[in-house]
Amino acid sequence: MGFHDYQFRSDLALRHQAIGEARGEARGEARGEARGEARGEARGTARAVLKLCAARGVLVSDEVRERVLACEDMSVLDEWLTRAARSASAQEIFG
Repeated sequence: MGFHDYQFRSDLALRHQAIGEARGEARGEARGEARGEARGEARGTARAVLKLCAARGVLVSDEVRERVLACEDMSVLDEWLTRAARSASAQEIFG
C-alpha cells in the first residue's frame, strides 16, 4: 500500500485532510473562474473589434474573422481595437 492509498483514521488527521481538500477545491474553483472571466473578456473584445470594423465599412475576410475570434491575447485584441478605430483597411488593422 502506497502513501496515496493510506486511509487516515484519527479525527485530527481526517480534519486536516478535509481542510486540505477544501483549500485545494477553492483554489481550483478560483483558477477556473479567473480563466472563464479572461476568456469572456477576450471574446467581448474580439466581437467589439469586428463590430467596429463593420461599422466603419472595413471588410474582414472569413480567415481574419476566425483569427480574431480565436485570439485570447488581450494585448493583441486591444491593439486591433485601437487600430480598428483609426484605420480604413483590414490590412492596416490586422497586418
